[in-house]
Amino acid sequence: MISQEDALAKILAAIKPGPSQSIALADSVGSYASDGLLAKVPLPGFDNSMMDGYAVVATDTRSPTPIRVVGEQPAGPDRRLSMAKGEAIRIFTGAPMPSGADAVIMQEDVTAREGTITCQEAVERGENIRRQGSDLCIGQRLLSAGDCITPGRIGLLASQGVTSLNVHAAPRVAVLSTGDELQALGADLQPGQIYNSNGPMLQAQLQKLGVRNVTLIHCGDTLEATVSTLNTLAETNDVIILSGGVSVGDHDFIKPALAQIGMPPEIWRVRMKPGKPFLYAHRDAPRPLQVFGLPGNPVSAYVTFTLLVRPALLRLMGANASALRPRCIPVRLREALDARGDRPHYFRGYIDEGGTFTSHGLQRSDALFALSKANALVCIQPDHPLAAGDLAQAILLDL
Repeated sequence: MISQEDALAKILAAIKPGPSQSIALADSVGSYASDGLLAKVPLPGFDNSMMDGYAVVATDTRSPTPIRVVGEQPAGPDRRLSMAKGEAIRIFTGAPMPSGADAVIMQEDVTAREGTITCQEAVERGENIRRQGSDLCIGQRLLSAGDCITPGRIGLLASQGVTSLNVHAAPRVAVLSTGDELQALGADLQPGQIYNSNGPMLQAQLQKLGVRNVTLIHCGDTLEATVSTLNTLAETNDVIILSGGVSVGDHDFIKPALAQIGMPPEIWRVRMKPGKPFLYAHRDAPRPLQVFGLPGNPVSAYVTFTLLVRPALLRLMGANASALRPRCIPVRLREALDARGDRPHYFRGYIDEGGTFTSHGLQRSDALFALSKANALVCIQPDHPLAAGDLAQAILLDL
């Protein structure tokens, strides 16, 4: 067996980001930038008022003498107003600052009467003014290659007038479930059959990751059907995720089928619990193809996808190195956890509002109900049990 860390390093070393494509800004959320971008427009683009009030000369506000209001500047086109000491201009939030003013006093801090204002509070030079470029300067970096396009970044890019940008194309992914015991959703179960839960679960994990082009398919437990299905899927997909059939039973045909299509597994069996019967294979020609073989038990499939497949797909999508790492936070254990055996054990559980982790329900690889209640994983190393109250690192799950 290979360790989970070594398995992931070997997988990532074999994967390069997918091709770059231009995409509309409105459609880019969840994609990863293939090029860096620099600011061309300062933010703010001009000196403007932070609030409704009056543009003034700051030293005038220290005197009880009324100040004459000589104009008004609303938000919108710059009226290019100017004023002198002893004068004020009515101004509104976001409006351009008039020439001669060096501060804005809030309307709540003045008494307005017959074209004048009397200041109840003094302001300092520069107070309540947003200076040009104080948020973003021309030439400042907006994006680096590998950055995820988030709603906040879309807002930033829109402020620059960007309508499209270059991102890495999301991979085309097929999820292949094997097993004669599986029945499609909506059909009646026959004795000995179970519904195919892994396919929809893995599709949901892919969609959460931003992969929309997903094909779900099932094939029976024969070598011929498995080889034929793999060949067909390899023609049109960048990634094939296999669910089941990767172990060593008499009806597990994934390994010999991959060998027949020229893709013998490079990784098989990983030192982790759940998830030991995991495999990986890839080829670069005639077209790049990545194959991940996940265990058939649903919790094992979920955990191996989270820890091994998810970062690989992010690499294909062009994500930077920091995005490949799982999101972790420190938690305090509510109960003792012990990884019996010789493999690290990923316990599924729930982090409450106080930051305490509780393992939830059955910790078996088939226990879907417990998985459905979990929002984190805690890894316990063999021969290193932790006691109730100990601190541990928790991997946050995409819910």
